[in-house]
Amino acid sequence: LIEGLSDSTIYMAYYTVAHLLQGGTYDSSKPNALNIKAEDMSHEAWDYVFLGGSYPKKCKIAQASLDRMKREFEYWYPCDIRVSGKDLVPNHLTYAIYNHVAMWPETGGNWIQGIRANGHLLLNSDKMSKSTGNFLTLSDAINQFSADGMRLALADAGDSVEDANFVTTSADAGILRLYTFVEWAKEVLEDPNLKVRSKPNFHDNVFVNEMNLKLKQSHDAYDKLLFKEALKTGFFELQTARDKYRELCGDEGMCKKLVLQYVEWQSIILSPICPHVCEHIWELLGKEGTILNAPWPQHSEVDLTVIQQSEYLMESVRDFRLKLKSHMTPGKAKKGGAAPASIEPPTHCTVYVAKSYPAWQSTILQTMKDMYKTGVPDNKAISVEMGKKPELKKYMKRVMPFVAFMKEKVVTSGMSALDTSLPWDEMKVLEENKDYIVNTLQLEDLNLAASSELGEKGEDCRPGQPLISFRTEESIKLRLTNNQPYSGLFSIDLPILQGDNVSKMAARLARTERMVKDARKVELYRWKDPSMGPRTMPSLERPLDGLVLIPAEATFSLDKEKQTVNCSAGDVATSGIIYRLAEL
Repeated sequence: LIEGLSDSTIYMAYYTVAHLLQGGTYDSSKPNALNIKAEDMSHEAWDYVFLGGSYPKKCKIAQASLDRMKREFEYWYPCDIRVSGKDLVPNHLTYAIYNHVAMWPETGGNWIQGIRANGHLLLNSDKMSKSTGNFLTLSDAINQFSADGMRLALADAGDSVEDANFVTTSADAGILRLYTFVEWAKEVLEDPNLKVRSKPNFHDNVFVNEMNLKLKQSHDAYDKLLFKEALKTGFFELQTARDKYRELCGDEGMCKKLVLQYVEWQSIILSPICPHVCEHIWELLGKEGTILNAPWPQHSEVDLTVIQQSEYLMESVRDFRLKLKSHMTPGKAKKGGAAPASIEPPTHCTVYVAKSYPAWQSTILQTMKDMYKTGVPDNKAISVEMGKKPELKKYMKRVMPFVAFMKEKVVTSGMSALDTSLPWDEMKVLEENKDYIVNTLQLEDLNLAASSELGEKGEDCRPGQPLISFRTEESIKLRLTNNQPYSGLFSIDLPILQGDNVSKMAARLARTERMVKDARKVELYRWKDPSMGPRTMPSLERPLDGLVLIPAEATFSLDKEKQTVNCSAGDVATSGIIYRLAEL
C-alpha cells in the first residue's frame, strides 16, 4: 500500500539532516556542507543513516559524512510533536503513525511522540472568506492589534480540535489589558507605600497560595499545549487574585515582596504568548538578560485550606451585600395606601456563626454521605431511608428541602459539602477580616456571635453559611466644614455616634464624601472661641488661625435630650468642626 501524500510519510526525519544537504537553499542549487550530490544518496545510504544498516560497499559518500548525518538524526529524533489541522487526522496523520511503525518496528523510541491537531480559525464567529469580506491578513492583524495583542487574542481563541474564534473586540480588550498591566507594573515599582512586613497576614498567605496554584495550573496547561487554559489561569485568574489581594489589604497596604514576586511571575508565565510586553516589564524589574532565558519559577506546595478560607470570606461578604440590599428595600405599598417610608441605613451588624449542624441535619448529612458511596442516590431512595430514622419524624416536612439543597452543594463543592463541620475556625477568619467586612458594607462596627444565641432561628445558620442581622444605632448630625481653597470640598452634616473618635469620624467622612479618598489624611479642628471664631474673616495665608487640632484620643458623646454632640477635647456643638486633608 502506497500513500502518496507526503504528510503521511516519515519526511519529518529529513528535517534532522536537511541543513547538511540543502546548502542553505530550498532547491539544493548550491553546494552543501558535506559536498554530497542528490544522486549519491542511495537507498542503502539512507538505510545507514535512518535504520542503522551497514555502510554501503559501493557508496560514493565518505563514511564520516554519513556518520555525521546519522548522529544528527539520532540526536533529534523522535519527532516530539507534529502540529497539523484536524481535517488531516483521518488521512495524513494516521498514515504518518503507520509508516513510522513500519520503518522502525523494533525501536518504538523513533515513533512520533505526540500529535497536536488544531481546529479551523473563525473570524468573529464566522468562516473567513474573501468573497464575504470576512477576512484578515496576518500583516493587517499585526498593524491593527500589534504582535502581542494578536498573539493574546489567538491564544484566547480556543484550544484543541475545537474551531478557534478570533474576535476583534477581544483583541482590542486584550491590548487594553496588556497596557494596564504595564502601567500598573510601573506604578507599583515606584510606589513608596508598599509595606515590608516581618510576618505575613491572612491576605498575604492567601495571595501566596493563589499565585502558587495559578503557576502550577498554567504550567500544566502549557505542557498540554492548552494555550487558552494557560492564559485563563496564568493571566486572567492570576490578575483577579491580585485585584482581590489589593482590595482586601485596604489601608494596610500590599506586601512589597509579594507584589514584586507577582510582577516577575506574571511576566514569565505570559512570556510564551506576549514576549515583547513581558520583555519590557523584565527590563523594568532590572533583570539581567532576556526573559526568554528565564527559568520557570518553582512553585511551593499549595495550602488549599487557606484558599478555601478566602473563598468562604468572599462568598460570605457577597451574601451579606445581598442581605443588606434586601434590608434597605422598602416593602410594597398597600393598594390605596401611602408609600412606605424610606429605611434608614444600618450602622452595625451581628454575624452569627455555627460550629456544627443541628442534630437532625447532621443525621441527614451522615445518611447522605453513606448513600453517596455507591453512586448518586435519587430522591425517592433518600426519602425512604430518611423515613426510617425516628429522630427525623418531627422534621419530615423540612427533610427533603434540606436534602435537595445539599445535593446542589455536592454538585458545586464536592463531597466535602456533606461534612458536618468545617476543618478550620470560621469565627477566626471573620474576626481577622472584620475591617474589610465593615468597610465593604459601609457600617460602623460588626459583632460576632454563636448561632446558639438565636435559639430555633439559628437552625438556618450552618457551618460555612453565617447569618447576618443589621441594626441602626442612634446618631446626631454635626456640621463639618472644609476651609481649604480649591479643594472642591464644602460643608457636610455627618452623623455622630456615641463613643466616636477621630479615626471613626474620618472613616465615615471618607465613605460619605467621595472627594475624600483617604481617611488617614483627615484632620479635625475645633474653634478656640466657639462663638466668635466662625465669624472671623478667614485668611488664606493663615488658615489655622483660631483653630485647635482635635487629638486622636478625643472621644465624642451624644446629649440625646439637647440633641447635641459633646467632645472631650472641647466645645464642638456651638460652631461645628473644621476638617482638612493633610499630606501624609
